[in-house]
Amino acid sequence: MADDANSNSQPPGFYERIKSFLSWSWTYLWVIWFLMVLFLVFFLRTPLKLHENLAAVTAFLNTLTPKFYVALTGTSSLISGLILIFEWWYFRKYGTSFIEQVSVSHLRPLLGGVENLSPAAAFPSSSGETESSRQNLSECTVWRNPLNLFRGAEYNRYMWVTGREALTYYDMNLSAQDHQTFFTCDSDAMRPGDGAMQKAWRERNPEARIKAAHQALQQNYECAMAYVLLAEEEASTITDAEKLFKQALKAGEIAYRRSQQCQHQGTQQELQHRRDTNVLVYVKRRLAMCARKLGRVKEAVKIMRDLMKEFPLLNMLNIHENLIEALLELQAYADVQALLAKYDDISLPKSATICYTAALLKARAVSDKFSPEMASRRGLTTAEMNAVEAIHRAVEFNPHVPKYLLEMKSLILPPEHILKRGDSEAIAYAFFHLQHWKRVEGALNLLHCTWEGTFRMIPYPLEKGHLFYPYPSCTETADKELLPSFHEVSVYPKKELPFFILFTAGLCSFTAMLALLTHQFPELMGVFAKAFFSTLFAPFNFVMEKMETFMPSSLWHQLTRI
Repeated sequence: MADDANSNSQPPGFYERIKSFLSWSWTYLWVIWFLMVLFLVFFLRTPLKLHENLAAVTAFLNTLTPKFYVALTGTSSLISGLILIFEWWYFRKYGTSFIEQVSVSHLRPLLGGVENLSPAAAFPSSSGETESSRQNLSECTVWRNPLNLFRGAEYNRYMWVTGREALTYYDMNLSAQDHQTFFTCDSDAMRPGDGAMQKAWRERNPEARIKAAHQALQQNYECAMAYVLLAEEEASTITDAEKLFKQALKAGEIAYRRSQQCQHQGTQQELQHRRDTNVLVYVKRRLAMCARKLGRVKEAVKIMRDLMKEFPLLNMLNIHENLIEALLELQAYADVQALLAKYDDISLPKSATICYTAALLKARAVSDKFSPEMASRRGLTTAEMNAVEAIHRAVEFNPHVPKYLLEMKSLILPPEHILKRGDSEAIAYAFFHLQHWKRVEGALNLLHCTWEGTFRMIPYPLEKGHLFYPYPSCTETADKELLPSFHEVSVYPKKELPFFILFTAGLCSFTAMLALLTHQFPELMGVFAKAFFSTLFAPFNFVMEKMETFMPSSLWHQLTRI
């Protein structure tokens, strides 16, 4: 058996050696191969009757009419135009050239362009590389939008007015997974109403979810999750949503106190208490957001502060971002600065809210008196330099935000999930914070004058960053899944057109021009073509004449006689 295995493994190794030798020869000795082929063709020119065949081809071409050349160039232009259209469509959809992808995937391995990775390359040994890969992975993770809107009172009203869906199926599917994770546990089947809500969170149809929530309330009028679903999806106004959330708060507090007393009795009780905690925190947070939307900003700030004190370990919910936005609405900039001192830490994950709010506070100190003409003459002061550096830091973290703040790009409703450093996060930030930038006099002017300077500091953002890790290359794909199709996703860095698109565009234009000129001026183009080809083949004819003197055509005949 071992001999059979060895005999079966030998042929692939032999073929691999032949393949590697051929690829090596084509990679490094292609010039010698090319010269050998040329020498062989020249040496065999008499037996192959190259002169006679060339003369016959020349005579045949001379008999062709200009209509043939018009048809030839026109067909070439049509084919290259079709290739150009296909390449452009493929590039717009997949972000790469089809011809380049085929050449890299199929031709490059045949020519030895792909080598097997060594174990050291496959598993990076340095801790820096490992940390970099982990950071890139985390930056491509989709996060729950801390300022997400209400489906019934806001997203559905937008659809009723415009007729366009503001949320994608991918985004809503992520929300359904979040609801099942935070609002369900294994013991729900034993509690009346909770079993119906388990089915409700899995339903794709909004009407079926609402119907299941009403059924859960019929089974148990203290089912907090049923009130949550109705407040999110059935309530058509923020006021109605707030009333339902208040009912959810009463039921949630009762369930929380009940499970708190039994949480140490077993694993199931502990999981149930964790679920009730998630429901209570979610309800209080949404009540704070209702108060913020209804103009009771101080009440919203109080609810959020109490929530952060009562549940300090739930930083993953990013409640501080809701609090920052509310404090900016109150223009309590000192309180915002205190929050940033706590959460703008190197050990904590960053966000557009953290970075751009820090830039706004530093810009506020100098923006009212900032003038680009004065700054170019006297230079930047220390405070202005700090503000510019803060703007550069924010733009490096998320380069999509300035176009929305400067209203160079239209805003849409933010999705329920965002991708950090992506276009979705930029939309979510600008949707709520544009008013705060407008309120600070000169802040947008300072941003307009300085934000593009960031890109001179990081010319290759996908390879190396300045203050943050390199910009992740996965943002465009994820943002296209999160954002609706009618929105043009912002892409950074801008992708250059592939070589083959430019090549086919030039080839199509050139052949079309030749077809038109040949049709309009057939005689003149014939003279031009003859002069062009005679000039082109003049060096080749000169070399052939010189080689004839050293190697006469009768040499092959003499060698055959020997």
